[in-house]
Amino acid sequence: MVVPEHKPNTRRALALAEHAREQGRLHEARGALMDAYWREGLDLEDEGVLAAAARKSGLDPEAALRALSAPAVLARVDAMAAEAARAGVTGIPTFVVAGRRVVGAQPYEVLAAEVEAAGARRRP
Repeated sequence: MVVPEHKPNTRRALALAEHAREQGRLHEARGALMDAYWREGLDLEDEGVLAAAARKSGLDPEAALRALSAPAVLARVDAMAAEAARAGVTGIPTFVVAGRRVVGAQPYEVLAAEVEAAGARRRP
């Protein structure tokens, strides 16, 4: 896992995911975007990175790039962001464990400790 120093504004990447959802390719787009950022350390604000993720997802890259500024797509992204804010989400990913939030990419041990504190037991 590569942890890039630059934390991108992911609004356009989320718009790409919404476009992919419309095309029945959401799972593929999520994987391509996650790989680009977490495995390759690429900048999700870069249009070339987004076009490559679209191509890897089986989408037409030119149509996908046009969708990044489509008012309807951006409205859905903004509505999801507002809903998340109302739910107390301040970062991605956010895990809610027994009412407590774990925000950001955390090591396994941090998540395991939260789940155990909530009463779960490790498997033998």
